[in-house]
Amino acid sequence: MHEIVNGLGQHQRNRRLTHQTGLSLIGLIFVLGIVALIAMLGIKVVPTVVEYLNVKKAIQASKQAGPAPADIKRAFDRQADVGYIDAVTSRDLVITRNGEDVDVSFAYVKKIPLVGPASLLLEYEGTTAKSGVVAKKPE
Repeated sequence: MHEIVNGLGQHQRNRRLTHQTGLSLIGLIFVLGIVALIAMLGIKVVPTVVEYLNVKKAIQASKQAGPAPADIKRAFDRQADVGYIDAVTSRDLVITRNGEDVDVSFAYVKKIPLVGPASLLLEYEGTTAKSGVVAKKPE
């Protein structure tokens, strides 16, 4: 007769100990492929996000230069030179009067090539307006 240990017979206990679980080679390759894809996207997208955050800081700082649009644009150009901002120039800024205050807005599109014909299109926009509504550039 088989001895009963913890509700399992000897044969069942031996079978449970020899059954291995884990990640197969194909599973490992699949997981590494997904991790590589995410890393590739991160490497390409993170610099554009950093540049966007630099543009937002630059328009905040340039708004303090004065109420005149020419002063704001000159201050933004100086900030862009220091912050290595290439995506937006002072010509791309939309400067609007909001009573006594001045709001500065921008919007741009960044196209990131991925593989072959595939690319990623990111639309960035920002403003200093308290409402958060970005003023569109007149065409």
